[in-house]
Amino acid sequence: MLIADDHPMIRDGLRAMLSAEHDMVVVGEAGDGKEAIQGYRDLRPDLLLIDLQMPEMDGLQAISIIREEFADAAIIVLTSFLGDARVARAFALGARSYLLKTARAQEVIRAIRSALVGRRTIASDVAQQVAQHMGEEQLTDRETSILKLVAQGRSNRNIADALFVSEDTVKARLKSIMRKLNADDRTHAVMIAIGRGFIDPVQ
Repeated sequence: MLIADDHPMIRDGLRAMLSAEHDMVVVGEAGDGKEAIQGYRDLRPDLLLIDLQMPEMDGLQAISIIREEFADAAIIVLTSFLGDARVARAFALGARSYLLKTARAQEVIRAIRSALVGRRTIASDVAQQVAQHMGEEQLTDRETSILKLVAQGRSNRNIADALFVSEDTVKARLKSIMRKLNADDRTHAVMIAIGRGFIDPVQ
């Protein structure tokens, strides 16, 4: 098993927990997405346990690349982040399970054993949020790109220049975004989008 998380204490805790199981061996660790990819290539673990928000390359990007190279890779997301859009993206890219770091040790262990035989696990809090927004219209890639720039405090004109579109196009997209997210204004739309995982918090 390979553990990918940018916090050494989290990795140490997971290694200790998993090593106590007679049928589990941690063969390596990674501190960011790029290390996770290289570690997977070098070690070919039975399972990758990966966080989403990491430096250099995030977990979703790493999952995408690993699954492109290793179609049968068993991957479990273990993260602090809820968000139905983020969950949907993780599963679409090939993650087998989605857990929160608040999970009890036995929940993680059961999920690992289930993933190894092809079964999915999703944290109950995560499942509730996914169910809450099921069937709702999703943001397009272009709308997400615009929201990321809005979150950085950019004006409509600046966003238009950055994306090589007209300012009227940006205004129309923002109107669509606010309708889809049921947001009152740009700031509200950003807050909702971060909460649901369409965009990451601005660092």
